[in-house]
Amino acid sequence: MARIGIYGGTFNPPHIGHLSAAEYAVDALCLEKLLLIPACIAPHKQLPENAPTPAQRLEMVRLAAGDDPRLTVSDIELQRGQVSYTYQTVEQLAARYPDDEPVLFMGTDMFLSFQNWRYPERIIKKASLAVFYRGDPNEQSLIAAQKALYEQQGATVYLVQNPVTDISSTDIRRMLIFRCASPFLHPAVEQYIRKNGLYGTGESYKNLSLEALQKVVVGLLNPNRVKHVLGCCETACELARIHGANETDAMRAALLHDITKALDGPAQLTLCSEYGISLNDFSCQNPKTLHALTGALVAERIFGENQNVVSAIESHTTGKKQMNTLEKIIYVADYMEPNRDFEGVEQLRALAYENLDEALKMGLNMTISLLKKQNREISPESVQALAWLEKKGS
Repeated sequence: MARIGIYGGTFNPPHIGHLSAAEYAVDALCLEKLLLIPACIAPHKQLPENAPTPAQRLEMVRLAAGDDPRLTVSDIELQRGQVSYTYQTVEQLAARYPDDEPVLFMGTDMFLSFQNWRYPERIIKKASLAVFYRGDPNEQSLIAAQKALYEQQGATVYLVQNPVTDISSTDIRRMLIFRCASPFLHPAVEQYIRKNGLYGTGESYKNLSLEALQKVVVGLLNPNRVKHVLGCCETACELARIHGANETDAMRAALLHDITKALDGPAQLTLCSEYGISLNDFSCQNPKTLHALTGALVAERIFGENQNVVSAIESHTTGKKQMNTLEKIIYVADYMEPNRDFEGVEQLRALAYENLDEALKMGLNMTISLLKKQNREISPESVQALAWLEKKGS
């Protein structure tokens, strides 16, 4: 009896995380072949507005699989032309390969919510389950309990611990806009995406109106970051009006200040590498702080913003010495926008409208104090900014 792997998903787009998991699965469970099956219409996942057609996603999966004889791309779900459920696919494949063992692959999150799938009992009757598992100690007990539960119900469950590339298709779509996705895509897939203008890659993002810029930015942010960014934009405009800065520049810088915030540390480093940027020791050791630098790079190269906007974005997390009025405004607006709620924020807000330097100084002191309490490294730029302000005020 041969094992036939079943690896489904939206593949929107297929990336090296999918491919490395597929290749590892073939070897780990000695599969005769692994079927890569793009969904036509996923039952529980709303695809983005500019998503490729099912046929385009199928073609991208074929390009990603290349000529690897172990991987077979199947259009079984696309042929249904409607919402497809996994139990339907498993039962159809079990009938097609009656003498073999179908093995359904899924991630840890999917396995832990498997009981909520449509007819899970019909799936485990026809196929074994294989779980891509990274060995996270926090998940071990949960996975073990879930495995035991399904085995009591007659299921065969394999745990496939493998070093899959930890990046989401959502981040890949962002990185395509930022033009730094190449390390995570098969070259033929990226070429196909750009040739067909998929995921917004055929658009120009330079010289957008404020309204158009806001729409694009909101689409690239994590949903939980949108209120903060819009609040920061409103606050920056108010501060610019009070302190004599360019209101349009303030609003554009505020909209773009967290444009790359959704990318994790490794993705931030990838963006810098693709843009040919050398990092100092602090940035390399603290990649979570990089979104200010990468946001400035994206603002300049992708959105074509002027140097005033770019500089304000670059210094909005750490500050720097000799900050101009717009740079101070974006730093302070980020700290005090209406959705912020922490001890001292009301005092900071009051200061910001009266004395921008004092508000900036308060923000820097609060950040440095917090980092010291957390025993975390302090940015040299923050120390220099505070020293400059104190010297300036003396």
